[in-house]
Amino acid sequence: MNSPTFFLVAGETSGDLHGSKLILEIKRQYPKAKFIGHGGDRMAKAGMKILEHSDKLSVIGFTEVIKHLPYFTKVMGETLGAIQEVLPSRIILIDYPGFNLRLAKNIHGLGIPITYFILPQVWAWKESRVKKLKQFIDQALCIFPFEQEWFESRGVPAFFVGHPFAESISVEMNSEEFYSKHNLTKQEPILTLLPGSRQQEVDKHLPIFLDTFHMLKKDIPDLQCILGKAPGIKTNQLPSGVRIESDHPQSAIQFGTAALAASGTVTLECAVLDTPVAVSYKLSSLSYQFIKRMSKVPYVSIVNLIAGREIVPEFLQSKMTPGNLAKAVRPLLSKTGERKTMILGYEEVRRTLGLPGVYQRAAEAVLSKTIQVG
Repeated sequence: MNSPTFFLVAGETSGDLHGSKLILEIKRQYPKAKFIGHGGDRMAKAGMKILEHSDKLSVIGFTEVIKHLPYFTKVMGETLGAIQEVLPSRIILIDYPGFNLRLAKNIHGLGIPITYFILPQVWAWKESRVKKLKQFIDQALCIFPFEQEWFESRGVPAFFVGHPFAESISVEMNSEEFYSKHNLTKQEPILTLLPGSRQQEVDKHLPIFLDTFHMLKKDIPDLQCILGKAPGIKTNQLPSGVRIESDHPQSAIQFGTAALAASGTVTLECAVLDTPVAVSYKLSSLSYQFIKRMSKVPYVSIVNLIAGREIVPEFLQSKMTPGNLAKAVRPLLSKTGERKTMILGYEEVRRTLGLPGVYQRAAEAVLSKTIQVG
């Protein structure tokens, strides 16, 4: 075990971010460790050999996955072949449950231990997946405060390492640099658009967000707007007055007055950075009906799920209209009671996320298990 090899699988932008930080922490504690697998630019920069880029793997929705089934079948076969060739010391699966749980089942016969970091949200839907976690995963690292008790009550030994956002979120530029870069002013409100980290999300959400901005602009002529664009996302030419921050999207959250966001990890980033937000999401009709029937929770936003009540407004499918979004976000752009109430709710959520040192604890847990097995 002088140089353990880890095979990681992260199929989305957020998984690439968390995977890269976990890799760096494992390397800090065990410099000779090697890394190979599926991920994005951040994991590559951290030192992992990329086999399949997460930009290609990032597909969401029942019908959308069906359309790409031949591709995923091909990737699964290639992944199994790579694992058999490399025979890693441990496999680390990061979120991305549709692919990762199937992979865990397929490689079970090889006897390679598996860590799952950022567990599937089976408490929200598809609880049947718990059986696969019990059968195929030997280490489960959870990031939400309520998950450890939930999983353990169902026979899955889980360890709460804390949420990655318990770490201080470092924004790469200060406010003066941000305003100067985008020719924005502090005196007037800024609406931040966060349409998603997947191309298909942006294609569905961004036109509605832009219509919402134009609707708000009629009432607030000096309203400014910036798009926080995830890596690898392509956009059509944007209307004049809409800036783009693609180098450091978190700065668009930090220095925005309020935001429109697609449901996902970014809504929790808004809470951590104290940026009021209206949350929305749109899928194909078939995908939405499928998920709606399977869902067991009253909210889609993780902010509301952690709090157990509505802190941020949610608008799904047909309710995601420019009119509804404009009505919800308008009071968040100035010093109103609605804005103050939301920020107080954010404080409640942040207190549950655990202490800093999340990746250190996760790396220690992974290495401890790996050395024991080795």
